Amino acid sequence: MEFSSDPVFYVVGTIAVIIVGLGKGGFTGLGLLSTPLLALYLPPVQAAAVMMPILVVQDVLSVWVFRKSFDKRSTVIIVTGGLAGVAVGWVLASAVPEAFVRLTMGLVAVVFVLLYWKRRHGTAEHGKPAGIPGGLFWGAVAGYTSFVAHAGAPPVQVYLMPQRLPPQIYAGTSTMFFAAVNAFKFVAYIHLGQFTPTNIGLSAVMLPIAVASTFAGVWLVRRVDAARFYDLIYGLTLLIGLKLAYDGIVELL
Repeated sequence: MEFSSDPVFYVVGTIAVIIVGLGKGGFTGLGLLSTPLLALYLPPVQAAAVMMPILVVQDVLSVWVFRKSFDKRSTVIIVTGGLAGVAVGWVLASAVPEAFVRLTMGLVAVVFVLLYWKRRHGTAEHGKPAGIPGGLFWGAVAGYTSFVAHAGAPPVQVYLMPQRLPPQIYAGTSTMFFAAVNAFKFVAYIHLGQFTPTNIGLSAVMLPIAVASTFAGVWLVRRVDAARFYDLIYGLTLLIGLKLAYDGIVELL
């Protein structure tokens, strides 16, 4: 597909990377919307490949910001599982049909929104210690869904939210997990030949927008009604997730 003269792609791509930037800049969790949004226009595997270099560059910035603010025990546990999950995705990459990836991406987006709404309207509870079996399991699930769709946030939340970590520590632990997983994914994507000249070119075009959006996110997070903003974004995420899941089911049938 030729993108150089296709304005629709650039509109969709610009929106997607702006959302990534806002997520890295303070609106935690918004990045999940970016790859499903691109997947409405691109094959899901290509959409993930285009976003990969952008995520890695922004991970470097995020790790520096949170280098002293993360839970080491939880990070070690969940990263161990996450790397195993990426390895499974790497091995199965050529055997999984595109329709299944689209369905997985859609279902993960829907689950993420439901978790957000549950967390927002739920009652406070005492934190639970970081368990090893649960961390390895949810880390593996997050690693796999992150590999196929950059959609590892819901499983990570399932593991981290019950611990009731302070917001800064929660954000830092999540950041360290995705930085480690994305670094491993980057190697896997190279091995699978996903970094074609076309995909790298698209990433390069959109990277400055993503970085600028990160700083915009830092500025906006202090000036907008976060609750309403999240409701809008997650409402869109739910609709896109349902659309991708529906398309995946139709294609598989």
